[in-house]
Amino acid sequence: MPEGPTIVLMKEDLQKFVGEKVMDVDGSEIPKESEVKGEILREIKTFGKQTYLIFDKIIFKIHLMMFGSYSLYERKDIDTLKLGLKFKDGGMYFYTCVVKIVDESHLNKINWEADVMSRKWNPEKTEKTLVENSKMMICDALMNQDIFSGVGNIIKNEALLRARIHPESLIGKLPSKKLKEIIEEARNYSFDFKKWKKANVLSKNFKIYHQKNCPICGAEVIKKDTGKSKRTSFFCENDQKLY
Repeated sequence: MPEGPTIVLMKEDLQKFVGEKVMDVDGSEIPKESEVKGEILREIKTFGKQTYLIFDKIIFKIHLMMFGSYSLYERKDIDTLKLGLKFKDGGMYFYTCVVKIVDESHLNKINWEADVMSRKWNPEKTEKTLVENSKMMICDALMNQDIFSGVGNIIKNEALLRARIHPESLIGKLPSKKLKEIIEEARNYSFDFKKWKKANVLSKNFKIYHQKNCPICGAEVIKKDTGKSKRTSFFCENDQKLY
């Protein structure tokens, strides 16, 4: 599943169409009563793993899910086009994803401060939320999109290694310094992820995710489904303390 940094990169690719008029529309998720043809794309917003295409009369919410993708040209080798918007000089095409129509009230309810890639990111508010969920494992908290919107399994594992925290640690047992550290590293790694993804060297920079040996001590990396979500964690029992 694409993580927040990948969605931000997608937005940067699509940004050139903001202010442009839709010349044609296609895809299985276009409602029959849609009036998007002829509309001007006013804005693109992202929130974690979700993208919003904002027009005057309609707002599309797009989630690429596990296997979704997008293209700046219509692909003939994929038959799962969900939404295709053609502009004067190109287009945007979304495949194998979920497309929904939302209204402005939906956008107003979003906690933009929870997005780790956003300028509105609020680490103090995030810390307060974590403290209120003291019995939650930190691995579950990092994957909770209401707390760390945009964080996925790669960011979770790599940030926990950076902070030297075992994924099954309980939030309430973490020292205040460590709690602040994992919040900071979740954001820091997200921006490193974006930089490496753009340069096509992301996997070359994995330190613990799908690695065999710990980069710190050389011990064998533990692979285990952790937390209530049972998502796979990669960690070193020597260098990541269990609180």
